[in-house]
Amino acid sequence: MTTTFAILLGGALSVDDRVRALVDGARVIAADSGIRHATALGLTPELWMGDFDSAVQSDHEAWPNVERQVHPAEKNYTDGELAIEAALERGARKLVLVGALEGERTDHAGLHMIKAVALAERGLNIVLTSGDEEAVPVLSGRFTIDLPKGALFSILPFSDLEGVVIENARYPLDGLDMAFGSSRTLSNIAEGPVTVGLNSGRGLLIARPHDFSGS
Repeated sequence: MTTTFAILLGGALSVDDRVRALVDGARVIAADSGIRHATALGLTPELWMGDFDSAVQSDHEAWPNVERQVHPAEKNYTDGELAIEAALERGARKLVLVGALEGERTDHAGLHMIKAVALAERGLNIVLTSGDEEAVPVLSGRFTIDLPKGALFSILPFSDLEGVVIENARYPLDGLDMAFGSSRTLSNIAEGPVTVGLNSGRGLLIARPHDFSGS
C-alpha cells in the first residue's frame, strides 16, 4: 500500500497537470473545507476530519459516505495538523499538502510552511502546493526540483544557512553562508531542473512553476 498521502487543506488551489501528478496514486485525507479540492482533483478521501466550522451543507451532501472524525472547535491543534497526524498514524512517509500556501489565513499558510520543515527534519518527504506555488523544505544535503526554464523560485532561510548551493539557475551559488532573515536567495530564475545543496540550517524553497515574469 502506498505511503504517499495527499492532505487536502482549506487554502486556494489551482488544479493543473503538475498538481495532479503530485497526488496521483496517493491516499487522501481531507481537513474540513479542504474536501472541496477532492472534487476538483477527482479524488475520494478515506477520511474527512476537523471541527467542520468551514465545511458547508453542500460539502456534506457531496461526500455522504466518507468516514468522518469530528473534533471540537476549541482544541489545541488545527484541522490540518490533525489530518497530518492521522496520515502519519496510517504509515505516511510522503505528504503532499494541497491548498497549503494561499488563502485568507496567512497564519495558517505560515504554519504549514513551518510544519513542513519540522516534518522534513523527522525524515518525511514533504511538498506543499497551491497550484500557482509549490514549496519543499531545504535541509542539509542535496536535491533537485523539476522546474521549467524561466520559472521563478526563492529560498526562505528559517535559520542561518551554511554552504548554500544553487545549480542551473540564473543566479547560481556555490557554498554561500547566509544569515537568518537574508533576502539573498529571493527571486531566482530556473534554467530547467534546479539542484539545491546545503551544509547546515533549514529553509524552504518556494517556486512559481507557471510564473515566467522574471525571464
